[in-house]
Amino acid sequence: MIEVREAVKEDFPRVIELITELAVFENEPDAVDITVKDLEEHGLGESSLFKCFVGLHEGQIEGISLCYPRFSTWKGKTIHLEDLIVTEKMRGKGLGKALYDKVMHYAYDQNVGRVEWVVLDWNTNAIEFYEKSGATIDKEWYLAQMDKKSLKAYINK
Repeated sequence: MIEVREAVKEDFPRVIELITELAVFENEPDAVDITVKDLEEHGLGESSLFKCFVGLHEGQIEGISLCYPRFSTWKGKTIHLEDLIVTEKMRGKGLGKALYDKVMHYAYDQNVGRVEWVVLDWNTNAIEFYEKSGATIDKEWYLAQMDKKSLKAYINK
């Protein structure tokens, strides 16, 4: 049985495990810097910076979706889906769709102008899933980022 609900404090150690699993899947095993404390500090209460949903199968957390509000100069209030993670053993069993559906219903309830996310160009299963859902994969935009090290170098130049 699959269940999706909002994450609570006690879920965050498992959430970190899944985030780390995703980093390994994306060939970035050492990229995760956040901690359970970070999730607790920024993801709980009225002033939380994000919404995290957990997907359970037979009572065990086997997936998460994490999203947060943004503001678009073109569309107004939007939601950014940061990550949708499902354990390897649960892929293809409907848990990812249940988590995706939860984020889309949440976004709809928030009356946003857009939901957006990024997907790696080699993750063909995810791309096919998103396209089947009606999402548009825009290949004309480049993702730009500045990590902590680059930001520090930029500020201190």
